[in-house]
Amino acid sequence: MDVVALSRLQFAITSMFHFIFVPLTLGLSILVAFMETRYVRTGNELYKEMTKFWGKLFLINFALGVVTGITLEFQFGMNWAEYSRYVGDIFGAPLAIEATLAFFLESVFIGVWIFGWDKVSKTFHAVSIWIVALATNLSALWILLANGWMQKPVGFVLRNGRAEMVDFMAMVTNPYGLMKFAHTIVSGYVLAGFFVLGVSAWHLLRKNRPDFFGKSFRIGAVFAVAAILMVVLTGDYSAVLVAKHQPAKFAAMESVWETRKGAGINIFVIPDPKRECNLVEGPCIPNLLSYLAFHTPDGEIKGLKAFPVEDRPPVTPTFISFRIMVGLGFLMLLLAAVSLVKSLRGTLERHPLFLRLLVYAIPIPYIANQLGWLVAEVGRQPWIVYGVLRTSDAVSKSINATQVVISLAGFTLLYGFLGFLDVYLLTKYARKGPEQTAPAVVPAAKEV
Repeated sequence: MDVVALSRLQFAITSMFHFIFVPLTLGLSILVAFMETRYVRTGNELYKEMTKFWGKLFLINFALGVVTGITLEFQFGMNWAEYSRYVGDIFGAPLAIEATLAFFLESVFIGVWIFGWDKVSKTFHAVSIWIVALATNLSALWILLANGWMQKPVGFVLRNGRAEMVDFMAMVTNPYGLMKFAHTIVSGYVLAGFFVLGVSAWHLLRKNRPDFFGKSFRIGAVFAVAAILMVVLTGDYSAVLVAKHQPAKFAAMESVWETRKGAGINIFVIPDPKRECNLVEGPCIPNLLSYLAFHTPDGEIKGLKAFPVEDRPPVTPTFISFRIMVGLGFLMLLLAAVSLVKSLRGTLERHPLFLRLLVYAIPIPYIANQLGWLVAEVGRQPWIVYGVLRTSDAVSKSINATQVVISLAGFTLLYGFLGFLDVYLLTKYARKGPEQTAPAVVPAAKEV
């Protein structure tokens, strides 16, 4: 493998590993803040227990997420120096804002939340976790606006062999970036909902604190259902923007080779330039693809053959990743909806097989999130900045394949250890359950 391929592999491994932690942080911060707010408003100690239990799992995930995210920015200078030189003036701005604003808020108020129990008022303590949740999602906003600019570059000019920003607000209001932000954070909310459902189901199967985990289960179910519905809505808008601004990616997602109007969708077939959407060669929904892309049944889909071979993304991984991601999304919608219905009816204990299924379903949203990023990033190739800078031109000129192999091996070993540590700690404390607080003993009054 050459330097470009090795550098791409290294960045893919480190960024995808980092994104194992990000979605749970995004969603669990909101859930923990909600639970503490319920405690403050009702005075119910059960919600305080819930806040501390789920908050501990949030902190484990948050800490490891921070550690794994730091290395990503270093790679822009080490492996992708030409990219940094070419678009650093633009790409650096949102990353700097994320570090100085969002990460600063996270760092300060997560300290207040960890050490502030019984030292600050209940209201201020609850406000601190809400600020952490806001900052966490704000951090995602700036990072995804940067990524959205790479997908659809706006507000810049090419001058002196570099891209220079001329309109900061164009990047901030870039519909592609805002769409990626919305779709990514609600996907994280889905993951957090399923995490709470799975852990709660594990304890309900063992009849551990049914009052505690029954309520946690219902909160997770409501959160998951609402989030999945938002994923469907933002996913639909994503398809429209991809079809409009990245037609080659859209064609690869659906394996469309010939330009046509009224394009349909082959549901289960493998990508093949000779296949058309018809009922002879497989299950087909006529006109659906055009409708999804342009909200009209006769919209024209530009086929892959309309692009030069060197400008086409890898079709098979993009097509398969997209198919599996969508399928898992509808599976999660079904599981979350059934969970909510059974929880509202109070019949969870009658369905141990379903509870066991939810435990095994915890990895599903993780897989769907990773596949979504594969579609987004592999489907953008061969461009690192779409239509502006090719990936092959963005790699550092001063490194060789041996150096990348050594750093790749080091990152893989380190991240493998951190991944094991994360799974171990989350599993350990999730199984342990909430800490039992001994009731206060009131001494008997002395007889007079």
